[in-house]
Amino acid sequence: MRITLIGASGFVGTRLIDLLRNEHELRNIDLEASHFFPELTVYGDVRDPQQMDSLLSGTDMVVLLAAKHRDDVTPTSLYYQTNVNGMRNVLNAMERNGVKRLLFFSSVAIYGLNKDNPDESFTADPFNHYGKSKWQAETLVQEWYKTHNDWNIDVIRPTVIFGERNRGNVYNLLNNLAKGYFINVGKGTNVKSMAYVGNVVAFVKYMIDNITDGYNVFNYVDKPDLDMNHLTELVCRTLGKRLPSVRLPYWIGMAGGYFFDAIAFIFRIKPTISSVRIKKYCSTTQYDSTKAHNTGFVPPYTLSEGLTRTMEFEFIHPRTDDISFESE
Repeated sequence: MRITLIGASGFVGTRLIDLLRNEHELRNIDLEASHFFPELTVYGDVRDPQQMDSLLSGTDMVVLLAAKHRDDVTPTSLYYQTNVNGMRNVLNAMERNGVKRLLFFSSVAIYGLNKDNPDESFTADPFNHYGKSKWQAETLVQEWYKTHNDWNIDVIRPTVIFGERNRGNVYNLLNNLAKGYFINVGKGTNVKSMAYVGNVVAFVKYMIDNITDGYNVFNYVDKPDLDMNHLTELVCRTLGKRLPSVRLPYWIGMAGGYFFDAIAFIFRIKPTISSVRIKKYCSTTQYDSTKAHNTGFVPPYTLSEGLTRTMEFEFIHPRTDDISFESE
C-alpha cells in the first residue's frame, strides 16, 4: 500500500516509518528533514492547501501526525492554524485525490486534567490550546465523515509517549532522577498513564492492517498505570539510585511555578519549570484503553520493559550519536 505520512520526521513518526517501510511504499511530508529517512521525506506544510493537493497525489492512505504540541507555542493561533486548518486542508486534498483512508493522531489532552479514567465516550473538556485545537480537529473529522461514510477514518488518542531519543516530560523525569536533581512535589499518589513508543507504533500498524472500515476512535495507554511514587521507585531501582528524600507540598511547588512564569514573562525566555508543568506533574492523568486492547492487539513490550529499554539506551549504555527529538 502507498502510505503518505505527514509530520513523521519526529519521534513517533521515525519509529513508525522504521516499522512500516519494509511492507509499504512510504512518503513523509514534513517541515523538517528526517534524520533517519531523508530519502523518503519531502518538504510540505499542512497549512498550505496547494502543497497538500500536490503531495497527496497517488497515495492510498494518509497518516497525520503533524501538530503544534508544546505548552509554550506563541502565538497561540499557531495551534489552530496547524492542528485545525491543517486538518481541513488534508481532508480537502484527500477528497480531490480520491484518498479514502485516514489515520489521525489526536491526544488524550482533549479530556482535560484530573478526569476519572475517561474512555473514548467521555465528554471532551480540554484545558489548554493544544487540547482545544486537537478536539476542534476531531470535530471537523467527525462532521466530514457524516458526508463521507465510505471512508475509513481511524483516530488514536495516545497518552504521553516516551522512549529512546525522546526529550519530553518523561525523559526529564528520568534524567533528573538519574542525576539526583529530582524533588517530589505533592503526595505522589497521582496516577500517570504512559505509553512506550514501540507499543504505540505497533498499535498503529495493527490499525492499518486490521481496522479498515468505518470511523473508529481509540485511546492508547500501556497498562497497568503507575502512580508517581511507584514510578520513581521503579526508575531509581533500575538506575541504582536512591529515592529522593525531599518532598514539597503542592502549594509550594505551584508558587515556584508562578515565580518561573514571571521570570519567563519579564525576560522573554522559556524556562523548563512553569506553573502549567507543575500542575500537569501533580495531576492525575489516567485513561481507559480497554477498547484498544480488546481489538486483539498485543503490545510487544510491557510498560516496565519500555521504561527499562529507554533508561538503558539513555543512561546505561554508551550512545553512538546525539540525535534526539523534542516533545512534551
